[in-house]
Amino acid sequence: MVMSTAKPKLKTSFKKARTIAPLYTGGPVAITPDGLKLATCVEEEIVLTNADTGVELNRFAGDTESITSLCITASAKYLIAFTGSLSLRIYDIQSLEPSKRKIQPLRTISRAHDAPVHVCTTDPTSSLLASGSADGVVKVWDIANGYVTHVFKGHGGVVSALKFNYPQNPSSATQTGPIRLVTASVDNRIRIFNLTHGASTSSGGGKPEAVLDGHVSVPRGLDVSPDGKWLVSGGRDSVMLLWDLEPATGQSKQSKKTKQKGNTVPQLVQTIPVLERVEAVGFLYQDPASHGTTKGLQVYLGGQKGRIAVRNVDDEEEVYTFGERKTPVSEDQEEQQQILNVLYVAQAQTIISIHADQNIVMYSLETRSVSKQLIGYNDEIVDATFIRSRPPPSSTQPSVDLLALATNSSLIRIYSPESLDGRLLEGHSDIVLALDRSSDGYFLASGSKDRSARVWVQTHNPALNQSWSYSCAAICEGHSESVGAIAMSKIKPESNSSRSHLRFMFTGSQDRTIKMWDLSNVSLENVVEGQQVRCKSLTTHKAHEKDINSLDVSPNDKLLASGSQDRTAKLYSIEYVQTSAGSRGELKPLGTLKGHKRGVWTVRFCRTNRVVATGSGDKTVKIWSLDDYSCLKTFEGHTNSVLRVDFFNAGSQLVSAASDGLVKVWAIHEEECKATLDNHEDKIWALATTSDGSTIVSGGADSVITFWEDCTEETEVEKENLRAELVLKDQEFQNFVSLGDYKRAIQLALSLGQPGRLLSLFQNVISTRSEADRHSASGVPLLDRIIESLDGADLVKLLSYVRAWNTQAKTSAVAQTIIFGIVKLRSADNLIQAFKDSVVEKKIVEDTDSEDVKPASSSGETALKEMVEGLIPYTERHMSRMGRLLQESYVVDYILLEMDSWMLGGDDDDEDSSMDVDELR
Repeated sequence: MVMSTAKPKLKTSFKKARTIAPLYTGGPVAITPDGLKLATCVEEEIVLTNADTGVELNRFAGDTESITSLCITASAKYLIAFTGSLSLRIYDIQSLEPSKRKIQPLRTISRAHDAPVHVCTTDPTSSLLASGSADGVVKVWDIANGYVTHVFKGHGGVVSALKFNYPQNPSSATQTGPIRLVTASVDNRIRIFNLTHGASTSSGGGKPEAVLDGHVSVPRGLDVSPDGKWLVSGGRDSVMLLWDLEPATGQSKQSKKTKQKGNTVPQLVQTIPVLERVEAVGFLYQDPASHGTTKGLQVYLGGQKGRIAVRNVDDEEEVYTFGERKTPVSEDQEEQQQILNVLYVAQAQTIISIHADQNIVMYSLETRSVSKQLIGYNDEIVDATFIRSRPPPSSTQPSVDLLALATNSSLIRIYSPESLDGRLLEGHSDIVLALDRSSDGYFLASGSKDRSARVWVQTHNPALNQSWSYSCAAICEGHSESVGAIAMSKIKPESNSSRSHLRFMFTGSQDRTIKMWDLSNVSLENVVEGQQVRCKSLTTHKAHEKDINSLDVSPNDKLLASGSQDRTAKLYSIEYVQTSAGSRGELKPLGTLKGHKRGVWTVRFCRTNRVVATGSGDKTVKIWSLDDYSCLKTFEGHTNSVLRVDFFNAGSQLVSAASDGLVKVWAIHEEECKATLDNHEDKIWALATTSDGSTIVSGGADSVITFWEDCTEETEVEKENLRAELVLKDQEFQNFVSLGDYKRAIQLALSLGQPGRLLSLFQNVISTRSEADRHSASGVPLLDRIIESLDGADLVKLLSYVRAWNTQAKTSAVAQTIIFGIVKLRSADNLIQAFKDSVVEKKIVEDTDSEDVKPASSSGETALKEMVEGLIPYTERHMSRMGRLLQESYVVDYILLEMDSWMLGGDDDDEDSSMDVDELR
């Protein structure tokens, strides 16, 4: 085995830099008016996320039931949620700091409705909340005080939409009319309630001011223009209706049923067919100059087609769209990608679409392109690899690393690790199983259960309404089963080449064959022209007796390695020739690597040495020589199947991931594990490293992606600083002892956490006791001064040492003397406060993630109680022992006294002495 001459420094410490955890698993979504904070549902919890960076800010404590409705007030002060337990929970988020602790609700109303609440909204003043339940009841709440102001019944079933009508004068912020509430329900009707006066108030019986008939299916979206004149509604009947809420006198056709004194009934002005089921509609910003008219008024809608369409109201023309799909998709994919809700953030000029496949897409109204895409849920992560971004030709931006993920989906995820901005690559019709990248990192290859492989490249096409995206450049079809392994050539293209200069690619399938594909015709020009190259298979080789799990190409493109469930890995020589007539390729078997007792899940060539690594279901990693195909080293440590391995740090180290949820970093020369990284709760299928080896990314079946950054140098610097600090403090301690300054020496020993030295110091202090000092509290004045000078934390630490000393007879005297001094000099309240402060400090340091955090007072009292309970039994035992010693000392004193009497009195007093003894007995 040939090793590199320069031995790189081993990387032994990695820190969890960040994680990509599930952000949205379905349910309602809300955003603050400034567009900076996004509230989403993850299982039964609410998560508040920074919309710019994708970083989780806070989690809110739930009641173990799913969230059915969610909204944020216009002032961004309150987050309001309704749960499946029918409870209303109000959280204060105005002054909330990022924290790992779960935020408790400011107010909880246990049974807000008698049926689940599916819609809720707040008014522009953030003082009123409207909620609609499945039993057709709408309630209006006073948010600050938590009581119901209005109850509206009579809806013919589930309430499907709510909207406050709070008309304002465009020239000022003053209200120009009464506050109304517009509701929609499954009886296809829209009702308008006046909250200020009239029949809708509690005294009037809660009747609607108007009932609007126009839809033939459930209205799902409602919105009122800022001037309060126009109402737009959209439903699943594929039409959008525009209503005039303030028609001119004589235009309104009032019926006897709905006619109210002094009021006009809204009039249907326009019926706009949209040819898709509508889930959300709304008005975009209205120009104050067009107040009261439809001139310049625009509406947005989203629904079945998975896109947001913006239309003019006056001419019904579709002005522009967001998220328009360029290629047709299947019915299942269309159902997954349909829009469930649309959020319009006027302050940020952003419009947000929430899709059924748990993806959240943000569009800029200024650039009319995707500004950010948050991928809510990745499901089981199958594979991962780093690729390089391609800045536009006219841009000076540097190329950065992007992360490509294959999940339990036909869509490939592309992440920007810095901002978590993501993109979804559509093309495969079934689950993607394997990923690989080209030698320069610009091309991405994928293999899928749809029996095909595709090659992708980044594009910058303004027509796609995206700041960046990926397009399919080539398709490889020919396998009869799923493509579960893929590997691209490793030789980098020439820097002066105008074309991509891709060479070839290998795919391994469940049909147990390996195919070699010609990629010489794949270039960036094809993608720009919108063409997809149909790649030609150069050779097909029957490789294994069972499924092929992994493929890898050597750095010089001369060798191919394959790993299979048949417990073997095989090596092949690659022959690839490019001529004017075309490309020619062939595979020739070289050898078989036998030794694993279970299937081989992964193979990987070293980039610097002539070795190949394999990981198997037998829980081991093996390194094999490419010269004689013998096993050179075996690494054992995982408790389950090893699923991924990779070399890094110039081939001196190996990283492995397994079904036990652990990532292990190995030193090859020492044959030992240098670090174990634990942040997963299930199998780790995906493993990727950056080119410099500074970052390791792991992704598993728990839907969590973890970024591990090398912190070896930082850890060594910290250890060196700590060692230097300990040396200085140790010298300082020796100086205090030599000077007889026991007070400072004890304080320093406490800060260093050295109980052995503390015991020796206290023994020296107590040995200074004299008869003249018996009037002091502990009998040792120096000990009194030391106990009085200790702060709360040092006192608690000292008591913990004393408890240990008290368990042994030879050190119990020191422990009892210290306890006696503490009881005499420190009050009970002082001790309780010291333990409280110690508990609070410990919790701050640990930054506990526990939801049920006990108050510091009860925790401090509990800690003091445990301390006392640990001291009492041994103290009683020492008391009994001292009592026995005292009794035995009396016997010794008596014997000595009798011996003295015998020696002084002689034999004449024997009889009297014996009589005295009898009397004593």
